[in-house]
Amino acid sequence: MSKKVDSIDPKIIDELIKTYEKPEDLWGENGILKQLQKSVLERILEGEITTELGYKKHDSKGNNSGNSRNGYSEKTIKCTSGELPVQVPRDRNGDFSPQIIPKYQTRFEGFDEKIISLYSRGMTTRDIQEQLQELYGVEVSPALISNVTNEVIEEVKTWQSRPLDKIYPIVYLDALVIKINEDKRVTNKSFYLALGVNLDGQKELLGIWISQNEGAKFWHSVLIELKNRGVEDILIACVDGLTGFPEAIEAVYPKTQVQLCIVHMVRNSLRYVSWKARKAVAADLKAIYGAKTLEEAELALASFSEKWDKQYPSISKSWETKWTNITPFFGYPEDIRRAIYTTNAIESINMSLRKVIKNKRVFPTDEAALKQLYLALRNISKKWTMPIHNWKDAMNCFMIMFAERLSGEI
Repeated sequence: MSKKVDSIDPKIIDELIKTYEKPEDLWGENGILKQLQKSVLERILEGEITTELGYKKHDSKGNNSGNSRNGYSEKTIKCTSGELPVQVPRDRNGDFSPQIIPKYQTRFEGFDEKIISLYSRGMTTRDIQEQLQELYGVEVSPALISNVTNEVIEEVKTWQSRPLDKIYPIVYLDALVIKINEDKRVTNKSFYLALGVNLDGQKELLGIWISQNEGAKFWHSVLIELKNRGVEDILIACVDGLTGFPEAIEAVYPKTQVQLCIVHMVRNSLRYVSWKARKAVAADLKAIYGAKTLEEAELALASFSEKWDKQYPSISKSWETKWTNITPFFGYPEDIRRAIYTTNAIESINMSLRKVIKNKRVFPTDEAALKQLYLALRNISKKWTMPIHNWKDAMNCFMIMFAERLSGEI
């Protein structure tokens, strides 16, 4: 059993609250708790300088010791109880460096985490300022918020270069377009995301990359980086319909089966369909990708073409053009299909990210957008505690279909 921690002497508490009449006396700007925090902090600082100098205040040992106390400087500390003015003792030689409040530090540990937490949820700088003022009575500058969140960039660099697993059964590749203020004009930039599903069925974001626009050539460089970080094989890569994407994957991972993302195909197909016809078109598209076999899918596509080509000729043409990278889907057992399609992992992430960045229509720099995405993704990934649904069944199918490539890895 753990040792019971002694509570504070009730007599001390009685002395502290003897002037208490209303809640404000306890929680207010000059309330008991804030004064107690200030007193305890200053008492610790006195103890630290005593340890540093080797003698107590007013002790004769300090005479001709080579260093001595030299009054106080006032420092205002930002903490979750508000702004706290503290008297920090000084020494004549300037050697004293407090441990509890290091030199140049004006915020208690934990306060920065508050700022980062608010920022990660998509709040603007002004929103964060107002929130901290309202909750804690603390005024913070835009520069402080920027400096605190900028500390995340080093964490991003370490995360982005970490070693990865040798094999990922499924990797989703997609890009999110974000507006960036660059050279005094707003430009669209693509932020590339690679989401892996490892052998245990756990989702893992492999990295974030930035480019002027989405293109197969850039995706090729992303895949090269993944290989350099230890990814030797990808069984199935789920991608959007970008021209040249399958070839870019094949150049780096020649054995990888490229599967066009069904969600992207459906969304693109419905983009120009009227609201009145959308439900019917969506149902007929489902008959294609929901088919049990390739033959059924081909018949469903032919039926769709016959029914809708006069009104929306581009839809069936798009499916026919990309049929080669749609059809692998029908060669998989139901358990793998479900893992690829019904999870819609990358789509779920993109939806969550769009909610976070919607308040920031334009980011001032690439780094500002990158740290926002990283922090948001860090929050999202905290929910990834369980493997993909029915992953054991899917993995059994993978072991049969890809026995050679998975040999020795399970």
